[in-house]
Amino acid sequence: MKYIKDYSDGDKVFDIYLCKYKASAVTKNGKPYENVILQDKTGTLDAKIWDPNNAGIGEFDTLDYIEVYGEIVSFQGALQVNVKRIRQCREEEYNPVDYLPVSRYDIEDMYRELTGYIGGLNNRYLKMLMEDIFLRDEDFARVFKKSSAAKSIHHGFVGGLLQHTLAVVRMCDYYCGVYSVLKRDLLISAALCHDIGKTKELSLFPLNDYTDEGQFVGHIVIGCEMIAERIRKIDGFPALLEAELKHCILAHHGEYEYGSPKKPALIEAVALNFADNTDAKLQTFTELLENTAETGWLGYNRLFESNLKVTKCEDGR
Repeated sequence: MKYIKDYSDGDKVFDIYLCKYKASAVTKNGKPYENVILQDKTGTLDAKIWDPNNAGIGEFDTLDYIEVYGEIVSFQGALQVNVKRIRQCREEEYNPVDYLPVSRYDIEDMYRELTGYIGGLNNRYLKMLMEDIFLRDEDFARVFKKSSAAKSIHHGFVGGLLQHTLAVVRMCDYYCGVYSVLKRDLLISAALCHDIGKTKELSLFPLNDYTDEGQFVGHIVIGCEMIAERIRKIDGFPALLEAELKHCILAHHGEYEYGSPKKPALIEAVALNFADNTDAKLQTFTELLENTAETGWLGYNRLFESNLKVTKCEDGR
């Protein structure tokens, strides 16, 4: 099969993909069409069915595997498919492992490295808390390893939450080596936990969509609630330490307009915000570069609020 990441403007499409999303819409001129998102393990691709009544458009729904015939076009700097024909596929025609995006890194290796940071904690209360979450709760560990870090922006793949969390912890560990004023145990613990609420905010693949709890509450508040529930099981956990840990989680998006219930009031919260934002932005740009074969200017990107450019390395890569 041809993977989504390998398509370029003008390519023909004739292969099987997972229908991640389907919805009816209407153009400005009142003409009905279908919005579809196709998915394989390398990513997602927008598709448009401009003539839903075409005899070549078979019946299908969200989470069906469909054979798509169409053409790749570029619209506002992003690729999409103009669909000509679609048919729903039989189970023996596809292998589901080709359609779930997965981290390029070994998930078990990442989890071992992540949990290795727990052994370096000196504060016995934080260490007990981290062990309870990441080492003793097998159900949580199973879901955490499979979860994505986002629906589409960055790390939107199986193992994405783990990959993102490990990157943030690594950066925070580096910060502690440079800035001795940082409370290492607090910062590393906050980095480990900052996105645990995403295990409840987003459903697992292949859906990878917001749950009702995710829509109503959001991962930041969910994460704080999860921390509070665990802390209640630890006798003598200091109230101030609990408040500081919760604050770091509540403030890790940095600004109210980015969904942060609090702005950073601790230096550890500032450090966590920088590490989280750094990995999110660089991974987003990385995924953008990996999903385009073009060089030069790509056009305006809403997330970066800038016209982005692809350049080659000196060795031509």
